[in-house]
Amino acid sequence: MPDSALPFTPDPHSYARPADVSVRHLSLHLSVDFASRTLAGHATWQLHNQVGATELILDTRALAIEEVLLGSSTGEATPFTLGANDAVLGQPLHITIRPDTTTVTIRYHTTPGAAALQWLAPEQTAGQEQPFLFTQSQAILARTWIPCQDSPGVRFTYEAQMQVPPHLLALMSAENPTERSPSGNYSFRMEQPIPAYLMALAVGDLEFQALSSRTGVYAEPVTLPTAANEFAELEEMVGTAEELYGPYRWQQYDLLVLPPSFPFGGMENPRLTFVTPTILAGDRSLTSLVAHELAHSWSGNLVTNATWNDFWLNEGFTVYFERRIMEKLYGRPYSDMLQVLGHTGLLHTVQELGATSPDTHLHLDLAGRDPDEGLNEIAYEKGDYLLLTLEHLVGRAALDSFIREYFARHSFQSMDTVRFTEYIQKELLDCHPGVAEHAQLNLWINGPGIPAGAPPVSSERFAQVDATLHQWQNGTAARELSTAQWSSHEWVHFLHGLPARPSTEQLTELDAAFGFTQSGNAEILAAWFPHTIAASYSPADEALQQFLIRVGRRKFLVPLYKGLLAVPGGPERARRIYAQARPNYHAVATVKFDALLGYPAEA
Repeated sequence: MPDSALPFTPDPHSYARPADVSVRHLSLHLSVDFASRTLAGHATWQLHNQVGATELILDTRALAIEEVLLGSSTGEATPFTLGANDAVLGQPLHITIRPDTTTVTIRYHTTPGAAALQWLAPEQTAGQEQPFLFTQSQAILARTWIPCQDSPGVRFTYEAQMQVPPHLLALMSAENPTERSPSGNYSFRMEQPIPAYLMALAVGDLEFQALSSRTGVYAEPVTLPTAANEFAELEEMVGTAEELYGPYRWQQYDLLVLPPSFPFGGMENPRLTFVTPTILAGDRSLTSLVAHELAHSWSGNLVTNATWNDFWLNEGFTVYFERRIMEKLYGRPYSDMLQVLGHTGLLHTVQELGATSPDTHLHLDLAGRDPDEGLNEIAYEKGDYLLLTLEHLVGRAALDSFIREYFARHSFQSMDTVRFTEYIQKELLDCHPGVAEHAQLNLWINGPGIPAGAPPVSSERFAQVDATLHQWQNGTAARELSTAQWSSHEWVHFLHGLPARPSTEQLTELDAAFGFTQSGNAEILAAWFPHTIAASYSPADEALQQFLIRVGRRKFLVPLYKGLLAVPGGPERARRIYAQARPNYHAVATVKFDALLGYPAEA
């Protein structure tokens, strides 16, 4: 990345001062200790001192800093201090350097409670024989396992040496091995500059299966055959993405299927997307999530939001891109279903936050708050809806040309909302006289809710589902409904369309006809259980409890715990289940649920 590519945007979620001294390359040497649940070793940073500064500031949180050296791991010790601790930001690491210092080395170890690190006992994995470790660095958790400039606007290349138990395989967001090392020592290299939130590590009983010359899947042995079958169309998906918006710039694209405790659907770590096993539906019906993470290889990984206030620039483009991939692969009626489901989620989020809330702006103000608060449907679906509106106004061909050039021109750089607004005005809106007034760009970005005049969203396949639901509500027996060709999305839409409080008799009939309670499809279960909670439908109680204990995906858990809190006797039941489930959840999830359920006070 050229030194003068773009100025650094001030980041309220980082102590670092990259405009003075920025990190450029990381050499990371760590040993993984499952017994102590710690990583230990050293991080060597190559620096670019732009102003002759005598201090380097890195972000840390709950790290034990042992020593800081000028130069390599054999260099001279230099003074360092850790600043005051902030519950969200952690502590700044102040390191004394000289104006000509080009390299510093930090010896350190993580602590067992490091929020990015999820240590799993064997019984918490699919194979139930070996332990497992995975990281989740987004949004600002990289600082809990690496002292770094933990801002999405700071990019660096890296190499790493990892020592792990020899019977386990180590993987990173880098060039990866496909077989185990008898010594347990692994070397990694990432030649493209990435921000800290895309640093990733996983260690476990893993095997690899190639899907094409540049795609493949890693998973536990017991899961690998199912995963390889589910993702058999991965190469076609990558090729489709390239046809839309330009070449894939990361060489290899692999998936890693994590244990169920992973808190998200997926995480777009470069070259190695982490995915939840909840998308292994058996019929490839939930692979739009993979299309989403793949799209991040352009939107987010290639062109990155400068700060977490600009998060919509990652996710809005990615959702739009994801649905264009799915349309190209499976047709417009299919992608329209995804659009309607997303739009429904957007309307719900706006209602929940309040139509006038500043948190419904695309450009957020998250200073003083955990940036995870901005990871909701506003960034994803309102951002996508803005791009749909622009497509409606300028035409798909013009918007595609703009997006393709946007990715090409800003590759391996960051972008903030102000600069993006100037760029799109000049490169798209000014090229179409009269469009700017109808686009209402400022209202979308800096205004609440959804601007009037946005194009309607509809799905012909969902219209058929609605007609089927109407038949059932008007007396047709559930077993007589025509549902044989429905995908997961149609079933989810059907369940979303049920009465707010269906009767126990209605749920019994539906369950007998369609086997919802025993479904192996997590999306269907997540749409079914809110109804069983509201109706006190006891045949689903055990399945609900096992789902909450086994699955760590926040998208599913939040509405289920909220549903339990809203019914008589539910709060006690929710806390009882949570006490059992909590060890299976990542810190990204527990920080939210501890507050929601009052866990510390109740423990």
